[in-house]
Amino acid sequence: MAIPIMPQGTAVWLIENTALTFEQIADFCGLHHLEVQALADEQVSVGMIGVDPINLGQLTQEEIDRCTKDPKASLVLTAPKFQLVKQKFKRKYTPISKRRDRPDAIAWLIKFYPDMSDSSICSLVSTTKSTVLSIRNKTHAKMHELKPRDPVLLGFCTQIELDYAISKIEKPENIASK
Repeated sequence: MAIPIMPQGTAVWLIENTALTFEQIADFCGLHHLEVQALADEQVSVGMIGVDPINLGQLTQEEIDRCTKDPKASLVLTAPKFQLVKQKFKRKYTPISKRRDRPDAIAWLIKFYPDMSDSSICSLVSTTKSTVLSIRNKTHAKMHELKPRDPVLLGFCTQIELDYAISKIEKPENIASK
């Protein structure tokens, strides 16, 4: 059974603003009825601010009215009106000591996956397209010092991220068979 966000805060709000029984509130919030009674008596969390489940879209006023009229009825959690959006992964700070290894990682990717797009390399290694182009065209300032090394071992990306970028590359054999 799904429980509301911040169950104790929701229970406090329901205690203060409705005529529901402690059992109904406890069933809805996933708490024990004695815990709800302690919240009502302010023995457990003094000064706790209630969380309005109507504003959060977890309950409707009609549902509260229905359960207020029938003490045996149970509150039903409504589907949320909004979807949580997964935030984009933000690259962390790369120390100066690792920044000099970045061209080595780019060279490794270009050597073993020449069909990988520049934008994929940029996102894996956190670099600019001009750096990738200069290494691809062999015009990088320190081209003679580059030693191709795995970006996973250098810590620029995870193996899962690398595998995903590799899977996006269309193989020439697959194009010929289409």
